[in-house]
Amino acid sequence: MIVSNLYYLHDDSNPRLAAMQHKDLGNMQCPIARSLERVGEWWSILILRDAFQGLSRFDQFQKSLGIAPNMLTRRLNTLVDSGLLERRLYSEKPPRHEYVLTPRGRDFRSVLWALVGWGNKHFAPEGESVLVVDTETGERAEPVLMDARSGRVLKAPEFKVVAGPAADERTRRRYSEREAQFNKGAGADTNSNPSMNVNSNRAGERRFRSAKRKKTGTRS
Repeated sequence: MIVSNLYYLHDDSNPRLAAMQHKDLGNMQCPIARSLERVGEWWSILILRDAFQGLSRFDQFQKSLGIAPNMLTRRLNTLVDSGLLERRLYSEKPPRHEYVLTPRGRDFRSVLWALVGWGNKHFAPEGESVLVVDTETGERAEPVLMDARSGRVLKAPEFKVVAGPAADERTRRRYSEREAQFNKGAGADTNSNPSMNVNSNRAGERRFRSAKRKKTGTRS
């Protein structure tokens, strides 16, 4: 029953459900939203996973995933239309196509490897069943996101997301407001706000002078 319900939730052949779920993310000024428009449905990511493992034909994907043929057709068409897979004819009689990764699709490998690392860290209580390893040595690798320019690991607060040069006014305002909100929240921490540290030091100095006066019986 649970599996059936999950299939139903991801079956856009139901018109009412599709209308409820679908929202065009492709025009949003957000690379995450635009990426989800292409690969946000779970079957799409699993199809790409299998494509990286060498699968390319319709029956191979169907056997691997246990997905309904009509749904698989739609997902493959979406991935082709989005430029992640290329449809190639490998048999003319009868006509049969295979689906191979494009350069855009191959760029998705790092996303899948990041999901492997994240999933192993948080959702593998029985132990790791899939790993990323060094091809030559077989030693385990730890997927991390690196800055290609500096070679540094991308992590906060050393790095952050900001509005880019093509951002519209709404996007710039949203990021500006969130930056201000973040800075305001950080300001509540005296360790991260120099002015509060100064005030704290001055208060300490006043307490020290007051205690000294009481001890010596002098007044300032």
